[in-house]
Amino acid sequence: MSYIADLHLHSHYSRATSKELNLESLFQWARIKGIHVVGTGDFTHPLWFKEIKEKLEPDGTGLFRLKNPPKKEIDGFKCKDIDVRFCLTSEISSIYKQGDKVYKNHNCVYAPDFETVARINARLAQIGNLEADGRPILGLPSRNLLEIVLETSDDAHLIPAHIWTPWFSLFGSKSGSDTIEECFGDLSHHIFALETGLSSDPEMNWRLSMLDKYTLVSNSDAHSPQKLGREANLFDAEQSYYALFNALKTRKGFLGTYEFFPEEGKYHMDGHRKCNACFEPEESIRHKNICPKCGRPLTIGVLHRVFELADRRQPQQPEGAPGFQCIIPLPEILAEIKKVSSSSKVVDRFFQQAISSFDNEFTLLTEVPVEDIKKQAGMLLAEAIQRMRAREVHPQGGYDGEYGIIKIFKEGEIERLTGQMDLFGAADITKTAKRESRDTEITKKIPLPDLTEPTGAPSLNAEQQAARSAFYFSFRKARRRSFRKARSNRCCVIYF
Repeated sequence: MSYIADLHLHSHYSRATSKELNLESLFQWARIKGIHVVGTGDFTHPLWFKEIKEKLEPDGTGLFRLKNPPKKEIDGFKCKDIDVRFCLTSEISSIYKQGDKVYKNHNCVYAPDFETVARINARLAQIGNLEADGRPILGLPSRNLLEIVLETSDDAHLIPAHIWTPWFSLFGSKSGSDTIEECFGDLSHHIFALETGLSSDPEMNWRLSMLDKYTLVSNSDAHSPQKLGREANLFDAEQSYYALFNALKTRKGFLGTYEFFPEEGKYHMDGHRKCNACFEPEESIRHKNICPKCGRPLTIGVLHRVFELADRRQPQQPEGAPGFQCIIPLPEILAEIKKVSSSSKVVDRFFQQAISSFDNEFTLLTEVPVEDIKKQAGMLLAEAIQRMRAREVHPQGGYDGEYGIIKIFKEGEIERLTGQMDLFGAADITKTAKRESRDTEITKKIPLPDLTEPTGAPSLNAEQQAARSAFYFSFRKARRRSFRKARSNRCCVIYF
């Protein structure tokens, strides 16, 4: 059976999260989104773990069901009946020093039963304070965390989280490693999957041959229930904890991922948010990775970091690796059509109507024929979803903690297409509204700087300089080619 799983999120015990992040709300929003398996998040927090044990019961497969699910949907929604199951999950922040370098890594940990969680928590409580945050910060090397997980149960697993994020990740430009082995040492062979994060997609990761043997997963890392499923995983296997992780280990039964357009991720590009400065890697190199406005270091983003570590000029999909499909959350699509904020009441009303008409968000975004969308919801939504599926979008990259923007329509195009009626037969009363835009400096089509100039990095000989320059140009050219091909074919670049 096919099902969707989102295996990395948080509870209301984590910092900067919604108070609505409880099990009942997660259950309801999973149904709205169309997600069958949801992570609990934060099982290391004593109070959250207590709540998990009180409200969930094992279903005999390593997953858990809610004992008393809400009898009513969230007001305004009528969605398809999905038997939502929970997987015991937690994210742990490791901050530690090895040699002269400080590493800051986030890792997701998974367990099949309460007893395993209790053993993991008991070990970690000896190292740091688990009550301070739902995502605890421990002075524990990632390698040692993996060792603890492996010792508690043969069925407990660790997956490095959002591996390219600059500040807290495996390959982060500010605090990461250059290889899996540098991070996990002699236990590296126990790592079988990597989470790509919002700012990268599998295609970017396919430029690194050292990642070929790892299954690439994607999850929402949701800090509110409404953000569930902005990235997720698709399985065609038995809906159980053991079958799910076997699919990730073997790639048999794992169909791929639903992804953010990576440009929307808030660390895709290089930049400095305080100065509204956003750069592609070649421009950052020209400025020696220093903000030209204030003289402080730029936050080097995911695209730049992938370029640094990549050893392929073209992305090469590993044998047996599944594909992926880029999606845009439905509220963002509706917000662009109506030219209002995605959190507005107008968007909320149309979002509720869309869910009630098409069962859930994933069904609408990925499965419903465009003609059916047009008949029920109007031409604009049908056209928007068709373009999203074809990757016919206009991205403005995120940087230094600032989310990017993915636009589907060009300026003035909605007015030309809409006529008098747009969504679900409603009169368009927001044509004069204007979307707020950032005064962001986006630099594109800037020639690669002379790499013979000193940049603070080790000097390169003439042959190395020429190879690096040729590699980077092919890197950007291939990415642009994939978007042009998608626009010409009007179909998804990679299907499941």
